[in-house]
Amino acid sequence: MAPGSRIYLTRHAQAEHNVDLDYSILDAPLTPLGRKQASSLSRLLPPSIQSRIDLLVSSPLSRTLQTTLLGYEPVISRLGGRGAVVCLPEAQECNDFPCDTGRPRSELEQIPEFKGFNFEKLTDDWTGKQGFYAPDPGSIAARARKVRQFLYERPEKEIVLVAHGDILRQITATAEAGPGVYMWRNAEMRVHRFEDEEKGGEGECFLRLEEVVEATGGYGATSTEMEVEERLGSAGGMNGHAANGKI
Repeated sequence: MAPGSRIYLTRHAQAEHNVDLDYSILDAPLTPLGRKQASSLSRLLPPSIQSRIDLLVSSPLSRTLQTTLLGYEPVISRLGGRGAVVCLPEAQECNDFPCDTGRPRSELEQIPEFKGFNFEKLTDDWTGKQGFYAPDPGSIAARARKVRQFLYERPEKEIVLVAHGDILRQITATAEAGPGVYMWRNAEMRVHRFEDEEKGGEGECFLRLEEVVEATGGYGATSTEMEVEERLGSAGGMNGHAANGKI
């Protein structure tokens, strides 16, 4: 890790499953509003930040790839194109619902919108939600630890990771408090640094929040929050849905 590195964690913009709390949508893409939110991110981020970013990392789900394309287009162009974006399967969302399940590499490579991305890290099992990618707490924690280690070991100093609310809470876990509880807004960027710049290898490494930079969207429930909301709604005789995807 380069001394003084910053990690810019970003949640995707509004996706289709955020609107009606419907997590049966396979690999839920951005809504038209979500596309506007993501595009606004690139315009609202301070130029001083955009000029410093030297690595883009994205979950390979559609909504995160779209947010990366629209939200960081100037950075992508400056770094040499979409092939410079690291598509990291470990950063996919936690649950095994269809909305949180990605597409095989062969299918992603045929989608015109995603042409040019480098999907070499996508193994055949990345969409299976089993084994390393299983949705149980132990597997999720191990996956989040791998993401932190990946970011820690990179030589770049200014790294963006575009991911999902639930996995971002896991990635920002601390030794004292465990996974975070912060409810990420759509298209929100929060800047973190690693607590210990001397630790590396397979050792544990934790992030600490430095500042909140921008959020262009409202609060859209993650699939874990949607599941809880649905259960509460069923128990209380309510439909468990929130207007406009906000609760």
